[in-house]
Amino acid sequence: MTAARITVNGQDMPVAPAAPHTTLLDLLRERGLTGTKEGCAEGECGACAVLVARPGTHEATDWVAVNACLLPAASLDGQEVVTSEGLARPAGDAHAPAALHPVQEEMAVRGGSQCGYCTPGFVCSMAAEYYRPDRRPHADPTDAGTDPEHGPNGFDLHALSGNLCRCTGYRPIRDAAFAVGMPAEDDPLARRREQAPPEAVATAYTRDGSTYLRKSTLDETLRLLRERPDAVVVAGSTDWGVEVNIRSRRADCVVAVDRLPELRELRFASGHIEIGAALTLTEIERRLDGAVPLLAELFPQFASRLIRNGATLGGNLGTGSPIGDSPPALLALEASVLLADADGEREVPLAEYFTGYRQSVRRPGELIRAVRVPLPLSPVTAFHKIAKRRFDDISSVAVAFALDIEDGTVRKARIGLGGVAATPIRALATEAALEGRPWTAETAEAAAGVLRTEGTPLDDHRASAAYRAEMLGQSLRKLYARTTEAVSS
Repeated sequence: MTAARITVNGQDMPVAPAAPHTTLLDLLRERGLTGTKEGCAEGECGACAVLVARPGTHEATDWVAVNACLLPAASLDGQEVVTSEGLARPAGDAHAPAALHPVQEEMAVRGGSQCGYCTPGFVCSMAAEYYRPDRRPHADPTDAGTDPEHGPNGFDLHALSGNLCRCTGYRPIRDAAFAVGMPAEDDPLARRREQAPPEAVATAYTRDGSTYLRKSTLDETLRLLRERPDAVVVAGSTDWGVEVNIRSRRADCVVAVDRLPELRELRFASGHIEIGAALTLTEIERRLDGAVPLLAELFPQFASRLIRNGATLGGNLGTGSPIGDSPPALLALEASVLLADADGEREVPLAEYFTGYRQSVRRPGELIRAVRVPLPLSPVTAFHKIAKRRFDDISSVAVAFALDIEDGTVRKARIGLGGVAATPIRALATEAALEGRPWTAETAEAAAGVLRTEGTPLDDHRASAAYRAEMLGQSLRKLYARTTEAVSS
């Protein structure tokens, strides 16, 4: 058994004797760090948020907020974690109380804490945004602009979208977020960003017959999966963590792929963009920096920042869910998946990847290594997510469009749909109804009628089949209205 260990608030913390399925949340609370709370146990409330040191986009290290309730503690072997207790700076006098962190100070003075249950999680998510290296205040601090979701200090309120306050104390929490300044030069967590985060370590943690494994290379992992085809493969654990917590799922062997270098590359080639399957959605969003507008529109609507800090494209496609948000967009982009096993690698168009409800062509022992998006991109794109909440919700229907319109005629149309069949699908009949026709209100209306008939939507607790069908048609009308408005303006 490898002695898995985590650095928590600067102190060494062994994982043993916890079981391999024990979450970071439970481990922290068992060791007395009870600021980290359990609210929902499925990543929707943020009461369990903590900070983890991860490879940075603009600095060597980013402080990333994650849901401790979803992560197996063993997945943090060799890593560096900061909880709400670790944010406060020790006072110079050993008998004096610790000095509050600036985020904690603002939450306190502006009444951002009511019952206090959610407060530590809010503080950790707020601290991640506080330390975001590219956060910049407005040149005129009195000018907050016209966007109510971004403060004059450059604070993006979406950083808190995965945190829930059941006392409805959001106004003072927002006030606190918009009041924090920039980190001081001697701030230890700000200075920590200049140094590289801990390297991922090979892990083999076994207790009571269950094992958590992380290999150092893709080849080692693929050989392991050939020997253990029954193993559960995890990246950010945003899906598996829910299974463990809510459905009491257990596995004899869990294999982590989230830190494999071969799955964490993002490359621009002459004819495509290749996105590593283990890059988090936040990392993809920041590295692409708008280079794929359809994905740029998708990412803010995908769950919450806390989830996007752990979720991966490989995981979203690997689960095969018909209501996953990324498949419709990737179908519209004509993406393909690169599947690797111990014998080699093959490329499969995403349109041929799904074979049934949560089923795919991926064979036992195969991993999704990367997603490949062909270039050039269609210039007219949109992602429409119909859900009961604006953010952090599951789709009732998701529609992604990618159109080439030249001289007023639709030369090419690709439309991906989610939530209307047992798998994500392409709207082939609607694509045919658009291609070769003028991009007019009449064409859009006729195609909207076709789009209403695509798939086999069901009645369930999220939406009726009739509503889903109607929303498909409305999404095309909305796309046409937006494109014509853009041309006229």
